[in-house]
Amino acid sequence: MPVVTMRQLLDSGVHFGHQTRRWNPKMKRYIFTERNGIYIVDLQQSLSYIDRAYEFVKQTVAHGGSILFVGTKKQGQEAIAEQATRVGQPYVNHRWLGGMLTNFQTVSKRVQRMKELEEIDFEDVAGSGHTKKELLLLRRELDKLQANLGGIRNMTKTPSAMWIVDTNKEHLAVDEAQKLGIPVIAILDTNCDPDEVDYPIPGNDDAIRSVDLLTRVVADAVADGLIAREERRGGGSGAAAEPMAEWERELLEKHAAEQKTAEQNSAATVAEQEPDQSSPSTAEDAAAQAETGEAEVPVNADAGEAAQKTFDS
Repeated sequence: MPVVTMRQLLDSGVHFGHQTRRWNPKMKRYIFTERNGIYIVDLQQSLSYIDRAYEFVKQTVAHGGSILFVGTKKQGQEAIAEQATRVGQPYVNHRWLGGMLTNFQTVSKRVQRMKELEEIDFEDVAGSGHTKKELLLLRRELDKLQANLGGIRNMTKTPSAMWIVDTNKEHLAVDEAQKLGIPVIAILDTNCDPDEVDYPIPGNDDAIRSVDLLTRVVADAVADGLIAREERRGGGSGAAAEPMAEWERELLEKHAAEQKTAEQNSAATVAEQEPDQSSPSTAEDAAAQAETGEAEVPVNADAGEAAQKTFDS
């Protein structure tokens, strides 16, 4: 089965780029055409790059690596937290703190401070050994630390690779990854610089549905990598297998159940899949709809970005 289909990309609005006046000329090779002042991304290339990124993430995790999910823009915060948590990977979805990777030892100390504050019973004023004012200040400190560092509480070393939703907004994270030689997988909108990314996925980094879909694909690659890692453990000779974490065991069981269901229904699904003439099935159809005004542009969470993604009426 393919990692993702052309129809899924089209339905999620992955093909919609920015307005032509807001673009990076280096992205020209990823652009299919232009319609009504909006660039249309070449989804045939996107499919190829998705497969490449998927295999890289899978192999990285299978060999014991970890993927740091990064997306602090409003459209990606929920997907980043949900998908990273689903596969037990670290994430940053609130604010990227300078030095989060290049000064990891200091950041680790702040994470330890957060864990210490979490041990305090803020409801028990008398037994806490603090005054009400001190507890209030400590509560505020804890809230701030949890927002900024909660997603990396279990990250004991720098990640093997990073998944980034918007390289322009997360330029600090990209810079730190480059300094440390950490590979970057990222969505490349038409206003991004492809030279900053090792494993690009040309597409829309502003629409919620697009971000959700591509982040889920990366998380699925992590899940497959974890399964391959477990298979490697089981195939080892003589040595005692490392105990599995509870979340890993649950993930494996869930994946096995989903795979069994998919295999049972695959034949029927293939037989029923007939081309839908009312929906675009190729980049050419998407461009045609954009030109006639029939295409629906996914609504962004940010009103300012929404204005940049809609066609002139």
